[in-house]
Amino acid sequence: MKRSKRYKEQEKLTDRSKVYSLDEAVEIIRKLPKAKFDETVELSFKMGVDVKKSDQMIRGSARLPYGTGKTKKVLVFCEPEKEEEAKKAGADYAGGRELIDKINSGWMDFDYCISTPSMMRNVSRLGRILGPRGLMPSPKTGSVTENIAFAVEDAKKGKIDFKMDKFGCVNAGIGKVSFPKEQIVENAKSFIKSLIAAKPAAAKGKYIKSAAVSATMSIGLRLAVTEDI
Repeated sequence: MKRSKRYKEQEKLTDRSKVYSLDEAVEIIRKLPKAKFDETVELSFKMGVDVKKSDQMIRGSARLPYGTGKTKKVLVFCEPEKEEEAKKAGADYAGGRELIDKINSGWMDFDYCISTPSMMRNVSRLGRILGPRGLMPSPKTGSVTENIAFAVEDAKKGKIDFKMDKFGCVNAGIGKVSFPKEQIVENAKSFIKSLIAAKPAAAKGKYIKSAAVSATMSIGLRLAVTEDI
């Protein structure tokens, strides 16, 4: 396979066989030859659970103290009397059936969804659209709630949701390469703590089998992760 000049330069600065500490890995990722845009720093985990068992599904949310570096467009499914509350809290869109119909027609100009409990009967019909994109509101992540203002403010400040995929992996963007190293490290620690807290009661053995950190267009570095981080 033909590799780009930038990839070859990255190879010189990394050791694919080494397991790095979080501090070391982030420092290297920030020093690697960059793409022409501000890349996202990404964490990837292979989980030690049985993906075939529903009681071992991993799902949760994490609050990143320094945000993701992206302005998040928040949509709220709610009753008409709560639309003003949602918009005052910072929601970009708030509504009911009209938003559901719009999404069914192909509109997807948002990054995060919140719903009141009573709206979920209608919102659930969007499962085939929102589910694969990780946008379906869920009580497990706090995105199905009566406290709309808190949920919107939380999402705008840097809350992200995560869910294990069918291969037993969890992936998350936790900031931008341009962030100071300390901010990326703190965001990463916050995410890892939330991932550990989401461990299913039925999970046995080693919970996190392996972990890696990378930028959008960079080589991945193996990461040492302990459950007491």
